[in-house]
Amino acid sequence: MPSAEIVVGIGLRPRTSARTIRAALHEGVGDHRIVCLATITRRSAEPGLRAVAADLRVPLRSYSADELAAVTVPNPGDRTRAAIGTASVAEAAALLAAEGGPLVLSKRVVHGVVLAAALYER
Repeated sequence: MPSAEIVVGIGLRPRTSARTIRAALHEGVGDHRIVCLATITRRSAEPGLRAVAADLRVPLRSYSADELAAVTVPNPGDRTRAAIGTASVAEAAALLAAEGGPLVLSKRVVHGVVLAAALYER
């Protein structure tokens, strides 16, 4: 069976290295083909994340806390809501960037990076 094309939503701490992000993606999404990375606007300028998007040759999309907060997700987080104003970064960003594709990987933490993925349906 061919690997699916997915959009990966990512939540991370400031200064997370590209190496850590790559390792998290490798372990977290396996052989699926990543076609886009997505995160909250306040993390979109992180050098490690920008480097990984460039290495993968995929767009890096970002969304405001208000945009992410408007998305219904299966695993909202109260701590995340209190800290940044949205209950989800990874799941909500994946769903927004996939433009309707279903969530195929629920929120999980891999090497300190929060990942979620949605199926990219053209």
